[in-house]
Amino acid sequence: MDHPVTSARSSDGIVNSLADTHEPGRELVSSERVWSGPIFAVDADQVRLEPGQEPVARQVVVHHDAVAVVALREAETSSQADGAAEILMIRQYRHPVRACLWEIPAGLLDVAGEEPAVAAARELAEETDYEAATWNTLAEFYASPGFTTEGARIFLAQDLSLLPEDRRTVREDEEAEFVPTWVRLDEALDAVMGGRLHNPSTVLGVLATAQARTRGWVGLRPADAPWLRSPESL
Repeated sequence: MDHPVTSARSSDGIVNSLADTHEPGRELVSSERVWSGPIFAVDADQVRLEPGQEPVARQVVVHHDAVAVVALREAETSSQADGAAEILMIRQYRHPVRACLWEIPAGLLDVAGEEPAVAAARELAEETDYEAATWNTLAEFYASPGFTTEGARIFLAQDLSLLPEDRRTVREDEEAEFVPTWVRLDEALDAVMGGRLHNPSTVLGVLATAQARTRGWVGLRPADAPWLRSPESL
């Protein structure tokens, strides 16, 4: 039998009753850390899903959360002849999938105590040599909630400017290959819908930006908006 969601519309017209929630009531019977590294750890958990039931085994990859940035400019600040909206992208080799992927700037929340918006600004500067004066939240997601704690927040960065030479980061390893490239937002959207882009932050960031544009950029959340992060993330 179908169970419809009862929606309530707020004063600004946004339906807000459809929402994920933390559920701390499930009993964690035991947890053993079976492996640990600099980016993630692996826990072997026993969790009781319902009172009186036998616990079930779950393997959990405990991972740093991440941030990603859609850096956008349009109109007179765009490099496009028609002033079309464009976003900043880089192409990076990703060894686990043996592929070079077009991506928006991104990185891990692996600096103790660093606020996500600060980390996003740092990653934008390190990977592209740009800074932004205006920041908003676009979207969040869990990378693969069936087995890992990793979550990511995607920011929209606007009012961009190039960093002076003395504030730029020397990029190394895979990052030494980065060539920051301005791409028309509509071209990126076509690439997502055509199955030519595969990085999840990029796919969601492009779709969210395109949707925000259709709404006239109204209703964007602030950069420090609440975030349903996993309490177990590194």
